[in-house]
Amino acid sequence: MKTTKAVRTPGGLSVRLDIRAAVVVAVLVVVVLAASVVLIGTGDFPIPAMDVLRTLAGNGNAGQEFIINDLRLPRVLVGLLVGGALGLSGALFQSISRNPLGSPDVLGLGQGATAGALVMIVIFGGSAAQVAFGALVGGLVTGLAIYVLAWKRGVHGYRLVLVGIGVSAFVTAINGYLLTKADFVDAARATVWMTGSLNGRDWTQVWPLLLLFVVVVPLVAWYGRALRMLEMGDDAAGALGVPVERTRLLLLAASVVLTAAATAAAGPVTFVALTAPQIARRLTRSPGPNLLASTVLGATLLIVADLVSQRAFGADQLPVGVVTGTVGGAYLLWLLVTERKAGRI
Repeated sequence: MKTTKAVRTPGGLSVRLDIRAAVVVAVLVVVVLAASVVLIGTGDFPIPAMDVLRTLAGNGNAGQEFIINDLRLPRVLVGLLVGGALGLSGALFQSISRNPLGSPDVLGLGQGATAGALVMIVIFGGSAAQVAFGALVGGLVTGLAIYVLAWKRGVHGYRLVLVGIGVSAFVTAINGYLLTKADFVDAARATVWMTGSLNGRDWTQVWPLLLLFVVVVPLVAWYGRALRMLEMGDDAAGALGVPVERTRLLLLAASVVLTAAATAAAGPVTFVALTAPQIARRLTRSPGPNLLASTVLGATLLIVADLVSQRAFGADQLPVGVVTGTVGGAYLLWLLVTERKAGRI
């Protein structure tokens, strides 16, 4: 059975369409939209799905409009954008490093963003906006440090992963030191932030993430073909006309920005960036970075995890980062065992 089809656009451009990948993405979109509607209706004041849809269409009563439009909808949108950003970032890192462990979680970007947030909480006693800014700066600085330390006539996959693991351990030690120096109130606030949560998220977190998607996603999509060639190796990509280091640097920068922004908005939500690209690749059975499938699957994983945490433990009782960490940790162990049996690590 053919899984790909050549499609000719009105402008005469021929595009290869992967039918299975398109079906997987369409199914995931339906799943994540359905889960989002159910999640919006979940809470201390439950709202049936049909009433949620009616209110989103502008036909709800005043009470439902306040609960949905002002309280729950922005939280769900932040979850969708954060999950999508992490899924896309993980796909970029794993494609660039050509390593299934090449994830922002493993390379220490989340820990770097956490360090920036802890500095704002512990040292400066910053507001929520200042903590988010500190997390963004911390993630960007960590990404730059990893790139500089991994550079040796270019940046190669395994060196990038090994340097990232070392930087992650170093930054984790700094985070532990900052926590020991914090007073009780600041330490409790920092610990809550470090679990990764969508609690209390509002429209002020939605708009910056949405703007980031508008800018970064088209840029990444434009370089999708070059990224696919990079997976064949630097020599092969260079022979096909790809400016290897410039492309790698630009895509790494995009991945770092996505991870840092997601962490600034919701805290360090772990393992979504690691698991989403791997599961997407297995579902689509398609080579290459699977950028769109990874993005949609990342959003799906985070929304479903938040729905599970609220349904199982009640609204605002269990941060979503705990659920993703539990599931992702088990997946990481399975991935390590699989890679070891295959002789790749």
